Amino acid sequence: MSALRGKTIVVGVTGGIAAYKAVDVCRRLVDAGAHVVAVMTEGAEHFIGRTTLSALCSEPVQSSLWDEASPIPHTRLGQRADLIVVVPATARLIGAYAGGLSTDLLTNTLLATRAPVIVCPAMHTEMWEHPAVQDNLALLARRGVIVVEPDEGRLAGGDLGKGRLASPERIVAVVERTLGRGDLGGLHVVVTAGGTREPIDAVRVIANRSSGKQGYAVAAEAVSRGATVTLISTVELATPPGVQLVSVETAAQMEAAVQSAAETADIVVMAAAVADFRPTLTVGHKLKKDDGAPSIVLEPTPDILAGLGARKRPGQTLVGFAAETSDLVANAEAKLRRKNLDLIVANDVSASGVGFQHDTNAVCLLRPDASMVTISLTDKRSVARAVVDIVVEIRAGLS
Repeated sequence: MSALRGKTIVVGVTGGIAAYKAVDVCRRLVDAGAHVVAVMTEGAEHFIGRTTLSALCSEPVQSSLWDEASPIPHTRLGQRADLIVVVPATARLIGAYAGGLSTDLLTNTLLATRAPVIVCPAMHTEMWEHPAVQDNLALLARRGVIVVEPDEGRLAGGDLGKGRLASPERIVAVVERTLGRGDLGGLHVVVTAGGTREPIDAVRVIANRSSGKQGYAVAAEAVSRGATVTLISTVELATPPGVQLVSVETAAQMEAAVQSAAETADIVVMAAAVADFRPTLTVGHKLKKDDGAPSIVLEPTPDILAGLGARKRPGQTLVGFAAETSDLVANAEAKLRRKNLDLIVANDVSASGVGFQHDTNAVCLLRPDASMVTISLTDKRSVARAVVDIVVEIRAGLS
């Protein structure tokens, strides 16, 4: 279940050029199962049409204190909301909210709610840096309002600087963390992702096709549910907001990073595809084709997962992954027992749309003491959600 499923979220849209990004934020929130109500200011309607948001949200856009069916729409919205997020938040909105000015439906709703409020400023750098704006934001933060600071980048008119609205992905991640069920709150989760690369010479490596996307999805899901997350990765994907990234390349580097992080980890999810073998010798220069094909002798890499299983502390939960091309369940069950795992996530990477390099996955979830759970082909975040749900269930049995 998504942390946002069944939640009522009011999305305030104000009159800034970044208003078009509110469309993506609303879409993502609805896709996550939230009931989304958009409230537009008069200025916002200069940048985006009501019809667009009404079509994407859970009910028609609201914009007026006087024209709605309810005689007190701001009170009803404020009471219904589980959370209010303003995307974008202009300097004018920030000033009015900080000063307690009820100038329109959105500011009235902000003043009439006891729900968490997130503001996502977007404006030119000079406005963002103005002392009045910074003072207003500091005041709101002291009152408990969550401020998602803008990014640096290209602004309207071609200028460069800080003031660009945070990405819809980052905004939704903050919403998830704010409304997250908190079932991983106070826990340290270590996740590995990507395929290791074992050098042959200065330019060539032994590698595999793992993209790291499933591991990143697990990290994003864990942090959205309150965990402190360390992501140990070999790939260059966008780090989920709130996640600490440790970059590695080889199996030996991953082993060292995992051993260090696992000392304080409550949950370890080994989603990475660690190479089984590496060259016994590597050279620091590029091997030349004219010198003929090299003789490459391989040796086993450290079995990181088995080592974790052997050293698993009481109360620590260990999750492994098994990418197979045949005998999926039998191979996964053997690995589950052999490596002392609490859960194994198995997928048939020879199937269409499954596993390596895809945005989708289909898996079997196996535990030593429970029936197998099958997840049909779906996006990797949904798979991550199912994995974390079972981890929470396992840990509940430990308490």
